[in-house]
Amino acid sequence: MNRDSTFGSFGAFGAVGAGLIGFAYSTSFSLYLHSPSRGTAYANALLLLAGGLVSTAVFTAVYERLRQTDPALALWGYVLALVGAFGAALHGGYDLANLANPPASVASDLPNSVDPRGLGTFALTGLALAVTGILILRGAPLPRGLAYMAFLSAALLVFVYIGRLVILNPKNPALLTCAVVDGFVVNPIWFIWLGLVLRQSPRVQAAPVTA
Repeated sequence: MNRDSTFGSFGAFGAVGAGLIGFAYSTSFSLYLHSPSRGTAYANALLLLAGGLVSTAVFTAVYERLRQTDPALALWGYVLALVGAFGAALHGGYDLANLANPPASVASDLPNSVDPRGLGTFALTGLALAVTGILILRGAPLPRGLAYMAFLSAALLVFVYIGRLVILNPKNPALLTCAVVDGFVVNPIWFIWLGLVLRQSPRVQAAPVTA
């Protein structure tokens, strides 16, 4: 009997959704960089908000699969993932609030007050993915390929965060390349693959029946 089959299925659908939302967000953000408009700004905010909230369900399902390997490390990775996901959601909500009721004046060069330079969206999420990769390689019941993709996504996300700290300009070639590779390829594939894996519920042996 599988004890977490219901939420595992929910997490699986959430993972596929997170992959599609991430791809849509990357598309919207690329369009915004090329030709800023109020419509693409709204799309960015809504997709970032939705992606962050959906990710909380995904990483909860992942934690269920990882915690038997190393409970403390899995819990730390889960906390990092939740903080990162809520950081992304709050970032989107903050932008959405400013779009819905624009303040009299906003300094465009100030970092976002709830997710400065993507601390949660990029850095903490990247660290959570790295922890996930480590646990998979240590024997967690997920394909090893997911671990290697998690490491790649983690490296790209952390680089984007550092780049946003020191370079600032999102159109910088190195920064933009990393963001494009992760946003359009690595991250969506990882989440969708994860969703397909989570649908395959691990078997839990029933306790023997005694007479």
